[in-house]
Amino acid sequence: MRAEIITSGTELLLGDLVDTNAAYLSRQLRGLGITVHYRTTVGDNEERTAEAIALAMRRADLVIITGGLGPTVDDVTRQAVARATGRPLVLHPELLAAIEARFRSFGYRMTENNIQQAYIPAGAVVIENPVGTAPCFAVETPTGAVIALPGVPRELEYLMEHAVIPYLRERFGLHEVIKTRVLKTCAIGESAVDQRIADLMQSRNPTIGLNAHPGQTDVRITAKAATEEEAERLLDEMEARVRERLGDSIYGTGAQTLEEVVLQLLQARGETLAVLETVTGGQLTQRLASVRDVVGFAGGIVAAAERAVSAIGATWDESGDACLAAQTVANAVRHRFGATYGLAVVGAQGGSAIAFAGPAASDCQILTRPTRDAFGRTWVVTTALNLLRRHILSR
Repeated sequence: MRAEIITSGTELLLGDLVDTNAAYLSRQLRGLGITVHYRTTVGDNEERTAEAIALAMRRADLVIITGGLGPTVDDVTRQAVARATGRPLVLHPELLAAIEARFRSFGYRMTENNIQQAYIPAGAVVIENPVGTAPCFAVETPTGAVIALPGVPRELEYLMEHAVIPYLRERFGLHEVIKTRVLKTCAIGESAVDQRIADLMQSRNPTIGLNAHPGQTDVRITAKAATEEEAERLLDEMEARVRERLGDSIYGTGAQTLEEVVLQLLQARGETLAVLETVTGGQLTQRLASVRDVVGFAGGIVAAAERAVSAIGATWDESGDACLAAQTVANAVRHRFGATYGLAVVGAQGGSAIAFAGPAASDCQILTRPTRDAFGRTWVVTTALNLLRRHILSR
């Protein structure tokens, strides 16, 4: 079953408001086995909204539009749905009475403009809204349905879970489920991942997609099946094939972060980590400190310049070997905090040097990527964490 999500509101087009409703709806429809083919955003204009709905009806079975159900002049979703589906708007006295009662419960008197909220397209299925003043509705068509929901996220989510999902299951006899699994990789570029699993990405079910981040690439596996058990089996089989190709470039799954994985590896061994950074603006320390319920981060120092490392008893020779200097700093911060490992990210000519020092080994890597912007800093910090992760795994 194909779906299109339309989010209405000029504030979305202006960038004043981030559209979280479309992402939420996509996740909910995925769980029902409904494939979202398009997501559209349209401003508060009746004609353009009606055109967007009409186009969506031609290319999707299910159309869900959010927003524009309020009482003001720029709330035009009712009129637009009526126009696109060729139906007149009809006043529902019972909806008007419910709106009036809701205002009375707040201690307010309903204003005249709220009356328009009780108008919905003729023949539409009413979706009562117990958490807001705007009644919602579904206009059933020969091939599917157009469903109008509020733009307020709290109301949208309540109605989706308590009314719309049960309606969709019954109306369309939905039995399929779509499940997704994300494998997290780092220190391997998107193109390198693509090269290793290109043939697997041609699979129709499960499907594979890539999502690149600074220093990381997510591999998203999506399976469609009649049951959750069958979908999980398909995901397990494809995950095994991907892992065979990518090996320890995969550091975790789902919402796991690299810093969380590193600290979990240390905790499992009864070990700890201390860090010092001079070129990454405290991002390394912040990422490690943000990991909850995991013991292992002993502490971090953010220094403004390499010469400031003298505060921890290390010497810095700007004319010497950058790797040797970075390893010296890593060892010094390790002893300063009494940690098992020290990890340093410091400046080097034309870039940065990352190094770790431990009780039996140390290593260093020189990076030429600049750290002046957030992207570069994230890339360097990710590379540093991965350097230590690979060492821990190799022991």
